[in-house]
Amino acid sequence: MSSSSSIQQAREALGKRLRELRKDSGLTARELASRAGWHESKCSRIENGRTPPSDDDVRVYTLHCGAHAQTADLIATARNIDGAYVEWRRLERSGLRRAQESVLPLWQRTRHFRAYSSWLIPGPLQTPAYIRALLVSIRDRRALPDDLDAAVDVRVDKQRVLYEGARRFAVVLEESALRHLIGGTETMAGQLGHLLSLATLPNVSLGVIPLSTDRTALWPVEDFWIFDEAQVNVELVSAFLTITQPHEVGMYAQTFSALADSAVYGTPAHTLITSAIDSLG
Repeated sequence: MSSSSSIQQAREALGKRLRELRKDSGLTARELASRAGWHESKCSRIENGRTPPSDDDVRVYTLHCGAHAQTADLIATARNIDGAYVEWRRLERSGLRRAQESVLPLWQRTRHFRAYSSWLIPGPLQTPAYIRALLVSIRDRRALPDDLDAAVDVRVDKQRVLYEGARRFAVVLEESALRHLIGGTETMAGQLGHLLSLATLPNVSLGVIPLSTDRTALWPVEDFWIFDEAQVNVELVSAFLTITQPHEVGMYAQTFSALADSAVYGTPAHTLITSAIDSLG
């Protein structure tokens, strides 16, 4: 399912809740629109997920439908939908540092991290040189304000979560992520060597899915992070996607489990990483 269709489903689900609220109150859509001073088509647009309701729209529903107790929950639901899909240009309009800082509260409260990547080495496992190479590329490609040094510092500082508290990290990489040359051979060799070191930490599980694996049943998917059982983050080309709907989080958890079962660990994973280092020449 695409990110846009997922968000649309959430809007339609909220619209259905509001429609049920209205029907339970005995009001027709025309009657509610009349009381609210709306064009009569507005109820239909909201209830069918075509128009996202504002906070005031939700308050109108709960006021005229006698459902004051549900106001806060419905407003929170509507706001979460609006915040689920955040364009990079909005998140990064003042530079890269803000985007790096935005996830700090989530990282600090999470105890079980699961990450899958087919493209890049995930953030907490990155070296400063690898981070800088990535952020330079993003800065230049998106023509962002230059706060590179501050953004790198924040990203490096975030890696404290690897060593603080009782946190667990399960990381599954496609072998291709080991082969994509980022920042030149020296930076990549340092990154892969760092990966070997981190794999020895007792709270880190590192699996690699070999290129030779039969992917008929489950092919590579988009890179994603799962934070406890509460949230999934997906980085798209144009936007940052946050998933909190329990059934969708569950789908990603099931997918991660299946991908993890396809990976190799320990000595076989070490061999794949070492082979990638050797290929750098």
